[in-house]
Amino acid sequence: MNRTDLYLISPLDVTGDFPDRLARAIDAGDGLVTAFQFRVKDMDQHEAARLAQPLRTLCADRGVGFIVNDSISLANRLDADGVHLGQGDGTVADAREKLGKDAQIGVTCHGSRHLAMDAGEAGADYVAFGAFFPSTTKQTEHRAELELLEFWQHLFEIPCVAIGGITPDNCAPLVTAGADFLAVSGAIWNGDEAASVRAFARAIANAPPRPEGEFRR
Repeated sequence: MNRTDLYLISPLDVTGDFPDRLARAIDAGDGLVTAFQFRVKDMDQHEAARLAQPLRTLCADRGVGFIVNDSISLANRLDADGVHLGQGDGTVADAREKLGKDAQIGVTCHGSRHLAMDAGEAGADYVAFGAFFPSTTKQTEHRAELELLEFWQHLFEIPCVAIGGITPDNCAPLVTAGADFLAVSGAIWNGDEAASVRAFARAIANAPPRPEGEFRR
């Protein structure tokens, strides 16, 4: 069974002591947190870059991938490890051209096999499915089912990310179904971030394994 890692997504407010909180969250995971997405909205790019730079350095020092949400230009400016694209945020080809062959490019695919296969064919490095549960972080227009993760793991090599309302209490079925990453935000930042990461670590470790080769069409 594939290992499932945590993919932290920032709150919209990354000012104040947020760099310290991010460091505590990453360190509490003891290697469980392997990616962090910088996600801010309606902010001047100069200000976004100013806020992102210490977070970028912090992630680099800890071996955590630093991914920029939505903006290829900001990812390029920050020399980020990659970019996460929504369906209206530009193409994988454009991101690859501007960020280089080693950039990690992810694509939001909602609950759609078709969008995910298109992203894979275009050269995406991972696809994100969701929302699997109601989210307090953003409105969820699309819902995804566990069978989508099973389908993807059965047929494709590209990693898949599960997103949307994921908590330590509800994540086990996603792990069992084959999510390579759990993308989490509110479940971390709405409380004690270190304790929350440790709770995810326990839940992931205790999730029932999926029988080898099992797949429901």
